[in-house]
Amino acid sequence: MNIKSEREILLMKEAGHINYLAHKEMEKYIKPGVTTLELDKRIHDFIVKHGAVPSCLHYEGFPASACICVNEEVVHGIPGKRVLHDGDIVKLDFTVRKNGYESDMTRTYLVGNVSSEIRQMVKDTEDALYAGLSVVKPGNRIGDISHAIETYAHTHGLSVVEELVGHGIGTQMHEDPEVPNYGEAGKGPRLKKGMTLAIEPMLNMGKKEVCLLDNDWTVVTEDGSPSCHFEHTIVVTDDGYEILTGE
Repeated sequence: MNIKSEREILLMKEAGHINYLAHKEMEKYIKPGVTTLELDKRIHDFIVKHGAVPSCLHYEGFPASACICVNEEVVHGIPGKRVLHDGDIVKLDFTVRKNGYESDMTRTYLVGNVSSEIRQMVKDTEDALYAGLSVVKPGNRIGDISHAIETYAHTHGLSVVEELVGHGIGTQMHEDPEVPNYGEAGKGPRLKKGMTLAIEPMLNMGKKEVCLLDNDWTVVTEDGSPSCHFEHTIVVTDDGYEILTGE
């Protein structure tokens, strides 16, 4: 596990800020009638305009600058002709690289008039992320994060996708350690100041099982239920954490 220097953390924070700004920009365009491909192009152009690289593009062959998932799609949705409709939720997940350092951020957005049940799922998933973040500090373990997310999800009636995990991040999009969204407290690698992690609960309204579509990228819920996803890149500090994908 790579402990980052103060200089590296500042570089990651710069990349993370661009990622945050790109997400804020996309809020203007998420509405019924927009295609996922239109959103991907806007994300790409915004990141490039800010002197950074949309590092999802061509990553292991991925054909777009952002993973964009709608409703039952969990992760790695390929932008295309799919049109957003009133009542949908859409997840924008993308990485930004600046000066050789990565940031990773995901948000779930409401499209038009969304049912109260799905609104609650979106709120609970974001809150589950912060439940996981609340136990981040030197001396605690990865399993403490995992357990906090799982406990919050189950308490609020949501299932946890087990095949997909958070991860370390830095000069590479994916570094050690893995950060599952389920697990036992007190287990796993110990957190240390300077560790940088992408923590990302992926929670389903229905059952936890998922499957891979024929495009070999997009993961969807097996039962067709809605799925929600939030993610921040953070650094472990002296007594807690700092979000790097923020203002």
